[in-house]
Amino acid sequence: MSSSLHENSPRRPTVVLATLTAAALGLTAAAIAPAAAASPTASDQASEPVSIAYVEVNSNDLANVGRYALEDGSPAFDVAIIFAANINFDGTNAYLHLNEQVQATLDDAATQIRPLQEKGIKVTLSLLGNHQAAGFANFPSQAAAEAFADQVADVVETYGLDGVDIDDEWVAYGTGSTPPANPDSAVWLVDALGEKLPDDSLITLYDIGETAETLQQAPAATLDTLDYIWNPYYGQFNPPQFPAVDRSRLGAAAVDLNQTPVTLASDLAARTVTEGFGVFVSYDLRAGDHSAYVSAVTRELYGQDTTYTE
Repeated sequence: MSSSLHENSPRRPTVVLATLTAAALGLTAAAIAPAAAASPTASDQASEPVSIAYVEVNSNDLANVGRYALEDGSPAFDVAIIFAANINFDGTNAYLHLNEQVQATLDDAATQIRPLQEKGIKVTLSLLGNHQAAGFANFPSQAAAEAFADQVADVVETYGLDGVDIDDEWVAYGTGSTPPANPDSAVWLVDALGEKLPDDSLITLYDIGETAETLQQAPAATLDTLDYIWNPYYGQFNPPQFPAVDRSRLGAAAVDLNQTPVTLASDLAARTVTEGFGVFVSYDLRAGDHSAYVSAVTRELYGQDTTYTE
């Protein structure tokens, strides 16, 4: 579990990271949201929300995240997520796959990653299903989950990343020669990542799929390893339904920067603050100046406009 994302940022007080006793994490733009349930419990929300930016590096530079700053000069985004590495299947085992563009981003860390980190922005790697039958919820054994976690940890350490985001989409569980999802697999993986990733690494989860569902029943020690859980449905306000998890670790609002109307994004940001949730998610930051849109969000989250620098 990471220490505060805000400890190196001048703009906001430190986030209080309360202990998780039940949680899961979870990306889908067009999915239909699940039926509403009881809201999570709220406890002390000691700071402003953490702002997440997903970047599809197949077509955009991760470095764009660092071009956005608040009026006080601090970053407009706290976490930049490289979207995405994949979990693939070789006929026998699951393995971590880095496509050409993801690999190029990692190889160009000096211009794509380090400048962000120097500004205090955490850079993490999304782990995503890849239209195959292997996923995070069907490792057949603890050893198999640990072997995959070893591969992830190697990439995080080699390229100096700040953690990973687990996104259990696009997996055809139980097809071909792979088993269906099981209740232990995601627990094995999260536990292994917690042990193998460098200290203070972020481990977050997009609240979707079999992985998120099975983690709802995970032991407290496993759930304590997860830092944040957030809504995967863009343009909607859907609090992850984990009643024992403090709202400071939950993201109820998510926007697609190219699809969600700016007025709705502003409203979702305001509601995030009003209802005391700790994360605001933005997806698909592209090239060019989108500071007007981002400002509509940051005015509500932090009381500041955002500027863009070429």
